[in-house]
Amino acid sequence: MMFENLPSVSGLARRSVLKLGVAAAGVFVMSGWAQAQDEAKIKVAAVYTVPVEQQWVSRIHKALNAAKEKGEIEYVFSENVSNADYERVVRQYAEQGNKLIVGEAFAVEAAARKVAKDYPETAFLMGSSAKPQKPNFSVFDNYIQEPAYLTGMIAGGMSQSGKIGLVGGYPIPEVNRLMQAFMAGAQEINPKVTFTVSFIGSWFDPPKAKEAAFAMIDQGADVLYAERFGVSDAAKERGKLAIGNVVDTQPQYPETVVASALWNMEPTIEHALAQVKAGKFAAEDYGQYSLMKFKGSELAPLGTFESKIPADLKAKVEAKQKAILDGSFEVKVNNSEPKSSAK
Repeated sequence: MMFENLPSVSGLARRSVLKLGVAAAGVFVMSGWAQAQDEAKIKVAAVYTVPVEQQWVSRIHKALNAAKEKGEIEYVFSENVSNADYERVVRQYAEQGNKLIVGEAFAVEAAARKVAKDYPETAFLMGSSAKPQKPNFSVFDNYIQEPAYLTGMIAGGMSQSGKIGLVGGYPIPEVNRLMQAFMAGAQEINPKVTFTVSFIGSWFDPPKAKEAAFAMIDQGADVLYAERFGVSDAAKERGKLAIGNVVDTQPQYPETVVASALWNMEPTIEHALAQVKAGKFAAEDYGQYSLMKFKGSELAPLGTFESKIPADLKAKVEAKQKAILDGSFEVKVNNSEPKSSAK
């Protein structure tokens, strides 16, 4: 090394200098390793039109945070982005070099797809009712109609009045199919059950959803399908039961929420990241990764209601779940708007 050519340096001093050189080299190597590690992480951005606390978006946010905690991605996001500002925000993230952009494009399809066309090297994974767009715009959806059917069975068996209320955001396919599956499950257990259906015209307005639920309770409903936040609050205040959707809220409502259909976004995100990392991301429909066989959805643990649900009802639900998983029973996808049947 160059330090050996310094004859005036004493042995002790030479050793100190050598140590400094080795230390400096170590710092250089470590910084290079850290840089390589950062470069290995996939840069991911998400654009949400609602708060990350909202049911649907919270599951995407949870899955991306899990990938971040594993050291797989760098993750940034924007929430409460208005429809008018959506294109600008998505475009900005693409310009910043994010390799994968995730979000919900339902109300801003044209804007999201326009940006995707302008950045063909960027992978886009968007919640959408429409089809994929070549070469880089993939779509996903919460196909959790299977556990929704199971929660419907539980609701049909737990209702004493035979009247069930359903409160949703908007009557779009993503909501309709879950309500329809829930209603079909309830009717399997009690063919005479009647439904009151209401849509509040918002994705996040708990007070409005609560008022809609109160109106249903006043009409005799004793079980409420909480497609939106706020419904379980009404059920709790009036001593009625509620069925959760997308997330498990039983910890917050231990005496109210009987069961929930859970959406697990992790399988969808894991597949997308694998494709991006391999350089194979292409326009694809990711809907299947929300099915129970991919662990993209499930019936939440019954928890506080484990001993409150009749044994024969639990047996029927367990048998139906087994049939869904082995393929002997298929929950039909019905995207039509559900209607009230209550008189």
